Amino acid sequence: MESLHAEDPVSVGPFRLIGRLGVGGMGRVFLARSAGGRTVAVKVVHAELAAQDEFRRRFAREVAALERVGGTGTAPVLGSDTTAESPWVAIGYVPGPSLRTVVGDEFGPLPPATVRALASGLARALDHIHAAGLVHRDLKPSNVLLTVDGPRIIDFGIARAVDHVAEGGDLTTTGAVVGSPGFMSPEQVRGDQVSPASDVFCLGSVLAYAATGRAPFGTADSGVHATMFRIAHDEPDLTDLPPELSGLIRACLAKDPAARPTATEIVETLPVADPWLPADVLARLGRHAAQLLEAEGSSAPPVSETPPPPTGAASPTPTAPAAPRRRGRTALLAAVTALVVVAAAGVAYTYWPKSGGTTGGGGKNGTTGPTRAAAGIVPAAFLGAWEGVLKGKADAPYETSRIEITQGAAGAKAAVYTHVTGEQLCIGRATLISATDSELVLGEAEITESVPAQRCTPAARQTLTLRSTDVVEWGSGVARATFQRVKAGADVVPAAYVGRWKQAPDTVTQPDPDRWTYEVTITQGPVGAPLVRFEQAYPRTDDEGNPLSGTVRCATTAVVGGAGSLLVIGPETRDPDTWDPDCVENGSSNLRIVRYQGKDRLQSYGMSADGEPAEFVRD
Repeated sequence: MESLHAEDPVSVGPFRLIGRLGVGGMGRVFLARSAGGRTVAVKVVHAELAAQDEFRRRFAREVAALERVGGTGTAPVLGSDTTAESPWVAIGYVPGPSLRTVVGDEFGPLPPATVRALASGLARALDHIHAAGLVHRDLKPSNVLLTVDGPRIIDFGIARAVDHVAEGGDLTTTGAVVGSPGFMSPEQVRGDQVSPASDVFCLGSVLAYAATGRAPFGTADSGVHATMFRIAHDEPDLTDLPPELSGLIRACLAKDPAARPTATEIVETLPVADPWLPADVLARLGRHAAQLLEAEGSSAPPVSETPPPPTGAASPTPTAPAAPRRRGRTALLAAVTALVVVAAAGVAYTYWPKSGGTTGGGGKNGTTGPTRAAAGIVPAAFLGAWEGVLKGKADAPYETSRIEITQGAAGAKAAVYTHVTGEQLCIGRATLISATDSELVLGEAEITESVPAQRCTPAARQTLTLRSTDVVEWGSGVARATFQRVKAGADVVPAAYVGRWKQAPDTVTQPDPDRWTYEVTITQGPVGAPLVRFEQAYPRTDDEGNPLSGTVRCATTAVVGGAGSLLVIGPETRDPDTWDPDCVENGSSNLRIVRYQGKDRLQSYGMSADGEPAEFVRD
């Protein structure tokens, strides 16, 4: 947890804020206290998302669904206001480390008795979630917190709710693959609709990890698609699994959803031990609780003479006669990230029908799941993200494109493309037309984001031809380019870029260097999110370039459009709350890190013309 920032509120609804738990793609997450003294996690939606009516409606639906879960084995919703200027939800804070931290970083595999108790507690939570008509879809070690009273499932995953209930009550499929590689079910890997049985398969993978310290199908480090292939087709690696756990875990990991036990059946066959955790883990929980109390007692909002610009902006370059104009596109401050931080408790889910369709796992107790969607047409070799340069060179691009392909049937909009030019960023969803082992054809598309607004047109028919496991040839009309495989997902920004950078003062052209600041912050997140913020301040000048007493403050944000060998960002968008008439917005940029005199330097090059880069060092 970190202290509150100057721009943070001191309270949200009836909750007094204590500190920041993190910032995610949907908003900020705070640690807070209720009037009665209860510790809660409060998520506050980002202003730019709060301005979107569709997002507000979805957020309201999801909060209502979370309230239905009620808190058994999860964390209860303690308050919300989805109609506020900045919508928020307060959830009971879970004061415990994650299973991934305990097993992966601190103590190693847990003893069989603890794993059995873990299975019972998680199954009880899943049974409650399923009874509410929900499916978690992202059960993994980092989404399981360990407390003295038992395990808790967290992460409501607002950003991952891609399926919605249609008017008739059927599950609407989008063709998207949702989950975490290494802890997905075969249904998720194939892009099929999921049922409660999918959560049971994920439970089996989590229990195997708890007992052995390894994911049973490997991790994304060995290749995301290789891991997903093993989940769909191979037997799990249960080396070193204690014999007394083998029957339960192998049953959960059955490829056929109908062959898996239900959460109810697991609860009925596994007693809960008390205490259920080893003594050294219980001691760890005691230390965590003490640290939390200490943090609550010492936290206070910082005081600032000059309020900093609000989250979500970036800064352009000064128009000062005494100094050459610098490209403002290199000052990057992260406004948002893709996923909401895991520190807030909750449950990620999709809706599933209460009745109708065919049995989809969990059918043993009479519960019916959705009718399975037809298998997708996309060969595994094409799945993932691809990037290429359409104009310019790999180290000096003027126009780039990215396509991220998920599984889906013919006619599904299962390909997301991102196109960046010197002055424009366009994101759209393309329809799958056909696929063979060597060629994928995309057709009709729709624009989902345009920077500047309403400037983009839908992409024409696109064809991808597989040349190797990491290279495809892309074509659209007369345009041709080679695309390379790149990282996909919610954390595509290389770790070396993440953080705050600043530009050193120029004592030659800036006679009063203390009044000149130019900062860039880059936050982790997915392509398509405004992860870059520019902030700049410099003296106001008269018509002859002489400095005055006033200060010009500028802030802008930029959306990440590519994250291959370079970090590509679209045109800057001004922050109206931190914007002076003398400020200047800049076009698209590409960012890179170079090593000079033993230190990293962040360089920003404009994508519309050649020129010297703006350069920054770690703050």
